[in-house]
Amino acid sequence: MRKLSLFIASSVDGYIAKPNDDLSFLKLVEKEGEDYGYAAFTATIDTIIIGRKTYDYVVKEIGSSHYDNGKNDIYVITRTEKPSRGSVKFYTGEVTELVNKLKSENGKNIYCDGGAEIINELLKNDLIDELIISIIPILLGNGTRLFQDGRPEQLLDLVEVKTFDTGLTQLHYKRKKE
Repeated sequence: MRKLSLFIASSVDGYIAKPNDDLSFLKLVEKEGEDYGYAAFTATIDTIIIGRKTYDYVVKEIGSSHYDNGKNDIYVITRTEKPSRGSVKFYTGEVTELVNKLKSENGKNIYCDGGAEIINELLKNDLIDELIISIIPILLGNGTRLFQDGRPEQLLDLVEVKTFDTGLTQLHYKRKKE
């Protein structure tokens, strides 16, 4: 069965974005030739689930080719109906139904790249199998929290911790199977 993995960056105090969906703090750890395992991770997936705000920011700042490389199915979770563009599908249904459907199909793994509402919904429904969280060495003070209140407690098994000379620390957990 396919697994769903979260691969995301957070401040030390648990924020994935500054107010107004500002991700500029991620530039603190940009380093030529260092992708923090992103290429190796994306080689294991063929489907991406992403919130519309995160998608819009990445397309504006990096370009649509960051996600739409012709190899992946991309589902942008949105409340607004839009026609598909290439391998990008704008999905207005329940994200839990989509994930359950995708997990039952054949293919590589599934990558969730946020945002917080989608992550919270997937955690509430015990659908995230693996969390890879890159901790950026900054305290933001406020913004969009990675983990929202109101989800069940979930035990995790530590797979690996990696540290980098930029100060970034990457935590890799798998959901503990009961």
